Amino acid sequence: MSYPQQPQQTQPYGTQAGEPPLWAPYYGAPIGAAIQRFFKKYAAFSGRASRSEYWWVALALGVIGFVLQILTLVLGSAGATVSANGTAVPGPGAVVGGILAVVFYVAVLIPSIALLVRRLHDGNFSGWLALLGLIPFVGGLAILVFALLPSNPAGQRFDQPTA
Repeated sequence: MSYPQQPQQTQPYGTQAGEPPLWAPYYGAPIGAAIQRFFKKYAAFSGRASRSEYWWVALALGVIGFVLQILTLVLGSAGATVSANGTAVPGPGAVVGGILAVVFYVAVLIPSIALLVRRLHDGNFSGWLALLGLIPFVGGLAILVFALLPSNPAGQRFDQPTA
């Protein structure tokens, strides 16, 4: 059985031109719109998220996390020493970078899980499958496969249109 790549909307979405309402998935979302929707739907576990919404946010969070790790390394290199047993001891600036990284990861934890649940809904899967990520090694791989799958029109059962 084959499904269309993306469900097609036959009628325009209300008064907004181009961008669908917040409760609906945004197929072909540009990076700016995907990130805005990510933060507007901070803890919304209902509804759906398109592949573009999910992967643009994943890319942005990955780049920010990478930059924070580099910042931690750079800040930690100033004042770094080597202990008596030969291990490197980062400088005091590494603490600042580490705190920034922890604050960032804690701030995006809940919305990231919510986005994953909405992405699973778009493929017509239960959001509880996000718990597969707790299984070492294969859980992350399973989540990756589910996130890569195309949209399934039957996933519309997770939509909760608002007026």
